[in-house]
Amino acid sequence: MSGGLIVLEGVEGAGKTTQLQVLVDRLRAAGQRVVAVREPGGTAAGDEIRRLLLDPATRLDARAEALLFMASRAQLVADVIRPAMAAGAFVVADRFFLSTYAYQVGGRGLPEDGVRHANAMATGGLVPDLTILLDLPAGLGLARAAARSDHDRMERAGAGFLERVRAAFVAFSRSEWQQAHPEAGPIILVDASGDEAAVAERVAAAVAARWPETMRMAAGSK
Repeated sequence: MSGGLIVLEGVEGAGKTTQLQVLVDRLRAAGQRVVAVREPGGTAAGDEIRRLLLDPATRLDARAEALLFMASRAQLVADVIRPAMAAGAFVVADRFFLSTYAYQVGGRGLPEDGVRHANAMATGGLVPDLTILLDLPAGLGLARAAARSDHDRMERAGAGFLERVRAAFVAFSRSEWQQAHPEAGPIILVDASGDEAAVAERVAAAVAARWPETMRMAAGSK
């Protein structure tokens, strides 16, 4: 099995981290090698960038913010994602470049063309094999995030900002957007408003549609 790149995306509070761990466990139970990563971060340089980007005290121009995300992504692709995929592993990522399109283009209003060109440099043309968009209303996501004790810069950006981000994510799931953006690869929208177990089954179904034999092995290992 050659593995692949699976990305989980969504607004704050969508449950990406929880669903990523469930999916990683299922793939490993099926005998797959799996590397889990998150953006920003995942490398020494990326973790420093993450600290800066998410610190509520950091003040950044929208362009500087976008370029820092790109820098973290470039290092992650070079140091972790490409080597893992070359070794036949599945890489499961908590965010990838669609977050930049959603947050910096949809949320901050940066021009898409500039972000698209910068992202092409950051990824080196790497196309995800599957992106799963965990969708729920921004207000519900904020309510879930509010239950946590720590709130980063993105969570503090406000409901209006996150509504724009959510609208951008939903637009990405439409076939016409995907046809115009082949660098995004296949994108599946999953309702993330239910309980964690139900959402996990929807995520598993999306992965099974792409890798049916792998997920049958995962189901059989339970």
